Amino acid sequence: MKTLEMARATAPLSEYAKHIDEGPLVLTRKGKPVAALMSLEGSDMESVSLSMNPKFIALIEEARAQHRAGLGVTSDEIRREFGLKKRPAARRK
Repeated sequence: MKTLEMARATAPLSEYAKHIDEGPLVLTRKGKPVAALMSLEGSDMESVSLSMNPKFIALIEEARAQHRAGLGVTSDEIRREFGLKKRPAARRK
């Protein structure tokens, strides 16, 4: 991962973007990270947006904490609740 002090980042953004396939570029201010330029190839806008949404992240963390505490509901329990049949196991190749 490369870092670049913001005061030294004087080239056009497109110049920095040409090199993101080599890894992320982290922009720093007084040595502390403030932004990153990285490839999003293989991603979609919804995934990127959700991955940076504080409310969504908090929701995921809360669900993980409940799971760790054994408070989750299994898919089998949900199927029983709604009268759904258990899906057959996927066949492995």
